[in-house]
Amino acid sequence: MAAINLKHKTTHADFLPENQLILNAVSEGIYGFDLDGNAVFINPAAEKMTGWQTQELLGKNIHDCHHHSHNDGSHYPKDDCPIYNTLKDGAAREISHEVFWRKDGSSFPVHYTSTPVYKDGVLMGVVAIFRDISIQKQTEQSLRQALEQVQALSEKLSFENQYLQLELADRTGDVGISGSSQPINQLIQQIKLVANTESTVLISGENGTGKELVARNLHRLSNRANKPLVSVNCAAFSTALLESELFGHEKGAYTGATSRRKGRFELANNGTLFLDEVAELSLEAQSKLLRVIQEQEFERVGSSQTIKVDIRLITATHHDLLKRVEQGLFRMDLYYRLNVFPIVVPPLRNRLSDIPELVSHLMQELNKKLGKKISKVSQRGMQNLAKHTWPGNVRELQNVLEREMILSTGAVLEFGQLATEPQAKISTTTPNAKQTLAEIEKAHILRILKQSQWRISGPSGAAAILGMPPSTLRSRMSKLAISRPV
Repeated sequence: MAAINLKHKTTHADFLPENQLILNAVSEGIYGFDLDGNAVFINPAAEKMTGWQTQELLGKNIHDCHHHSHNDGSHYPKDDCPIYNTLKDGAAREISHEVFWRKDGSSFPVHYTSTPVYKDGVLMGVVAIFRDISIQKQTEQSLRQALEQVQALSEKLSFENQYLQLELADRTGDVGISGSSQPINQLIQQIKLVANTESTVLISGENGTGKELVARNLHRLSNRANKPLVSVNCAAFSTALLESELFGHEKGAYTGATSRRKGRFELANNGTLFLDEVAELSLEAQSKLLRVIQEQEFERVGSSQTIKVDIRLITATHHDLLKRVEQGLFRMDLYYRLNVFPIVVPPLRNRLSDIPELVSHLMQELNKKLGKKISKVSQRGMQNLAKHTWPGNVRELQNVLEREMILSTGAVLEFGQLATEPQAKISTTTPNAKQTLAEIEKAHILRILKQSQWRISGPSGAAAILGMPPSTLRSRMSKLAISRPV
C-alpha cells in the first residue's frame, strides 16, 4: 500500500485515476484515513459490505459510524481501536476477532489490517483493508460442532467398548431360557407381555436362577433392542464408588479421578439399564436413584451440569424387598417405583422336569468352551441330577456339569458321585432369636467358606455353592467384616 499517495489533509479527489481504478476493482473493502482519523477514501467493496456510501463517510470518523461497539453490543472506545492506534505509533496491525456494523444496524465478523502510509519518512495516514469472514466463521463453527460431535461419539463408543469388554470378560456364556415346565412357560409369557412396553420390571428369585438372563430377554424383545443394555451389580461396589459408577464423575471430582468418566446411566441412554442386586443399595443411593427415575436426569459427581437421559429400567434382587421395606432397609416410595411389573424366576427345585433340556443346552455351550465332544448324560446320571435339591439353582447345575465334563474322558457323563458329594444345604438349625439378619447371613457364609477351605471362585468355590458371583460374595464378606483367619 506504500504506492498510495496519501498527503496530509488528502481528499478523495486527490487519488490518481489509475490508483483508484485498481482499488475500486479489489474485492476487499479499503478505507484511507488522514492523520485526524477521518475517511479520505472508500472503495465500492467497502460500500457494498457496510451499506454506507462514500459521500456519507468522507471526512468523517468511520469508527463512530460502524466500529463503535463490540460483538456483544458493548461500547468500543475509539482510543482502543487498532486502526487509530496505528495513527499514533505507526505500527501495522492485523485483527480477526471483531465486527463492523452495517448502516442497517446489523453486524458481520471481519478480518482487517491497518497499515501506516509514509512519504519521505513522514507518516501521512493509514490504510485499512477488510473482508467479511461470515462464511469462514460459520464454517469454523460448523467444523467445531462436527468435531465436538465426533469427539462425543468417539468417547461414547470408547466407553461402550470398555463396558462391553468388561461384560464379555465377566460372562461365562448365555445359557438361554431352557425348559417347558409350567413355571417356565408362565415366566416366558410374562416376559413377552411386558418386554415391548416401557414399564419398569422388578425380577426376583433366588441366586443362580437366571435373573440377568430374564433381563437380557426383556431388552432383546423390546423396542430398544438395537440400543445398549447396561448392567450394574449394586453389590459389587462400595457406597462411595457406586454413585460414581452410576452417574459418572468429572476429572478431579475426588482423589483418583484422573479423567472424566461417564456413568452407567449415561451409557444406557435410549437403551436399558439393568440394576442387579438392587436391594444392596444404601438408603442414600436409593434416594438418588428415585430422583433419576422420577426426573430422568442427574449430575455427574463433581459437576453441576444436568444430564437428561431416556432409559428403560429393569431391576433384580434375591431379597424380599417388601420385607426390607418393613425393616427400614429399603425406601417404600422406591419399592413402588420399581415394582410396576414383578417377575418371579422359579428355583430349579420347582422345575426339575426341565433338567434334561437344561443339561442339553448347557452341554452344547460347554463343549465349545472346553473343546470337548460329550454327547449325553447316562440314564443313571440324569436320575442323580433329578434327585438333587439344587440350592444354587441353574448356576450350580452349570458348575457341576462343567466340572464333570472336565473330569470325564468319555462321551457320556455318569455323575456317579453326585448323590454322595457334600452339598450346600440350608441350615435347619433354628437361629438365636436375638441374632440379626446380618449375623445369620455372616454365620452361614462362614460355614460355606470353611467347607470350601476358603476358596471363593471356581466350580467348587464358596460363591458357586452359595449361588452368587464371586464379586458379590467378596462384597458381602467386606460388608459383614468376614476375613480369612491368619
